[in-house]
Amino acid sequence: MPLTQNAPAKINLGLHVLRQRPDGYHDIETILHRIDWADTIAAAPAETLSLTCSDPSLPTDENNLCLQAAHRLADAFDVTAGAALHLEKRVPYGAGLGSGSSDAAATLRLLTRLWDLDASLETLREIGGTIGADVPFFLTAPPAAHATGRGDTLSPLSKDGAPYRLPCSLLVAVPTVTVSTPWAYGQVTPTEANRPSLRSLVLSEDPSHWQEALGNDFEAPVVAAEPAVGAVRTALRETDAAYVSLSGSGSAVYGLFNAADAARAAQEMLRAGPLGVRTHLMPATD
Repeated sequence: MPLTQNAPAKINLGLHVLRQRPDGYHDIETILHRIDWADTIAAAPAETLSLTCSDPSLPTDENNLCLQAAHRLADAFDVTAGAALHLEKRVPYGAGLGSGSSDAAATLRLLTRLWDLDASLETLREIGGTIGADVPFFLTAPPAAHATGRGDTLSPLSKDGAPYRLPCSLLVAVPTVTVSTPWAYGQVTPTEANRPSLRSLVLSEDPSHWQEALGNDFEAPVVAAEPAVGAVRTALRETDAAYVSLSGSGSAVYGLFNAADAARAAQEMLRAGPLGVRTHLMPATD
């Protein structure tokens, strides 16, 4: 039987683009939080490295982050064995949910097991960081982290000595459009001025205050360029959501609900409406 590994998505609780770096990337500040919407990667022994995918629109060659992760892990440990990989794709891509990075991280974990490698977490994170800035986050155990640098300098988020978890129900809504992250960065003017502490805001657990102060720098330009994203945001704001925000550079928009019934009602409204969105509901953690 092949080995399997789940690859969970994430949302961003606030996102500040602070400055452009000499290497062309940007320094940011954000809170990353894993959610239970997940892809699944399977791996079986094989003579060569190959990848299949349940979504025929996705590449299965070297342009796929799973294969990039597999080759870089093999190179790092001089592995000559192969693996037959299969990606069961459930989380939309190009949506700011980190699914490609999570798939890459899951591939690293999976092949470490399949190939029986003595790979430390730090080594996997170093390899992952060469693939994408979000990959190291998906290799860490805590569900939430304060991220700086390119998004790869991580500090686990905790409250009262326990790993932080969202205190309310989460509804993610993804329109049919995708957003290019490099394009989105090109629409933002970086600034460090008048930036509230995202860590303090999130740990306040006050979504009504979040709506006023917990912002995502990508939201305004993405909504201006993509009417479908704005329509989903408007629809969620007209529900009983306590907080509505773009995730990452979009196109996914999410709402946080104090009442589980309100979250389910909002999901049904979006499903029945004309916007053609994909949705995922994550109940509050007990």
